[in-house]
Amino acid sequence: MLKLPSLGELDQGLSVRVYLCTSPADMRKGFDTLAAMVRDYLGYDPLSGHLFLFVGRDRDRIKILYWDRDGFALWYKRLEEGTFRLPSKNTGKSVELKASELAMLLAGIDLTSIKRRKRFARPA
Repeated sequence: MLKLPSLGELDQGLSVRVYLCTSPADMRKGFDTLAAMVRDYLGYDPLSGHLFLFVGRDRDRIKILYWDRDGFALWYKRLEEGTFRLPSKNTGKSVELKASELAMLLAGIDLTSIKRRKRFARPA
């Protein structure tokens, strides 16, 4: 029988956490300044290997900073048209995203309009 992975299984498959900074970041910042922002502003360890997302003021640019075994790596994307639609749960300095939410964010899916329907769960 064919077994397709669920979103929950995809989210559990990612061993690192994903943190989105809720305040706009200056996209001119580089490795060291973003790492300092992770440490001082967000309160996380930039060497943890987790993904730290920063979005520009116009929401058309995104940077992802992470520690890659022997140094920082920076992934940068600029949209030619449109904006990134960020989640609406802006209660603090950062929001933790699931792997599936990160994939949807990068694919242009509006995370604010997604509604998860109640499903049956077998009692443990």
